[in-house]
Amino acid sequence: MQKNLKTKIAEFKDATAIKEKGLYPYFRAIESGQDTEVYIKGKKVLMFGSNSYLGLTSHPKIKEASMLAVAKYGTGCAGSRFLNGTLDIHIELEKRLAKFVGKEDALLFSTGFQVNLGVLSSIVGRNDYLILDEYDHASIIDGSRLSFAKTLKYRHNDMEDLEAKLRQLPDNIVKLIAVDGIFSMEGDIVKLPEIVELSKKYGANIYVDDAHSLGVIGFKGAGTASHFGLTDDVDMIMGTFSKSFASLGGFVAADAETIDYLKHRARSVLFSASMTPASVASVIAALDILESEPEHIERLWDNTNHAKKLLIDAGFDIGPTESPILPIYVRNPDKTFLLTKYLLEEGIFVNPVVAPAVPPDDSLIRFSLMATHTFAQIEEAVEKISGVAKRIGIESNHVLSQKFA
Repeated sequence: MQKNLKTKIAEFKDATAIKEKGLYPYFRAIESGQDTEVYIKGKKVLMFGSNSYLGLTSHPKIKEASMLAVAKYGTGCAGSRFLNGTLDIHIELEKRLAKFVGKEDALLFSTGFQVNLGVLSSIVGRNDYLILDEYDHASIIDGSRLSFAKTLKYRHNDMEDLEAKLRQLPDNIVKLIAVDGIFSMEGDIVKLPEIVELSKKYGANIYVDDAHSLGVIGFKGAGTASHFGLTDDVDMIMGTFSKSFASLGGFVAADAETIDYLKHRARSVLFSASMTPASVASVIAALDILESEPEHIERLWDNTNHAKKLLIDAGFDIGPTESPILPIYVRNPDKTFLLTKYLLEEGIFVNPVVAPAVPPDDSLIRFSLMATHTFAQIEEAVEKISGVAKRIGIESNHVLSQKFA
């Protein structure tokens, strides 16, 4: 029997199966800004599923900067950075970002995903190696697949396994360790001091994905390397603008020679339209706020610590998280979807996470904090999560699972 594209697509039943159970939780249309309260189908809902850690998406200074940029530059650049799409504000932002994270230079990309695709596919070659944490973000995995380099994975945050992988590699090749700074689902922080020590021992380089770290940890939110005082020991730092920076796009920062190489080799820069003027101006305004108003990060951590204590006291297993990302482990996909559905009916928006985003036995609710949440909103959410969890038979567990013990 011949097989064509329609036949292949017809065999995809993953989403259909969830829809038939009435549990489909994706592509929920939000009718308002990405704030602590949003509207869905005309109903007010508390938002605990956002990556806007500093709550700046509706900040008046950022909205004004965006509108002024459109008035001056228009709505788009109509080309790639390489050709006709470089504006003076692109260069201004690159210089600001390089200084912010402590590197010589930086390069903007249209999205954070494109940073990892472009850098990892071009910076290492056929005879080189990429070494990845098994819980690295999908964009790092996809970047490694586009690369001609050989890829090795080590167990999550397991330094013995990382060393075992490095030990087997020859000296006369490039070895690049690519890791998340804060892991996007589990919320724990990479063991960067140990990785730096191993990189020096085995002659490896380090690439840190700070998508969920910028604006969260480090001096004035400068990220993971800053958090540990290891900026000079990390070769490349990448970040996104769709989280703490309240916009869209991404960047990589490194020494000037590396950035010059990427400007002429990273295909997702060469063959993609550049960041829109409004997005660039929004990031510059967000960076101004981040550097001058440290109280946003302070409030974020006050909220994080408050929510973390409430969830632990309520008996939830939240693993080893060290960040505003609080995973509530359900360890049952159907109950994860059911919890998500009932919570939305109760006015609480959270994100369900199941395989392949996490291992099959680690399905969870991703509960994330913003600096703009109030303690009252957090307390209401945790109370409703506890109530719904009990109603659908999710047992509390005061003892961490064996995986995190």
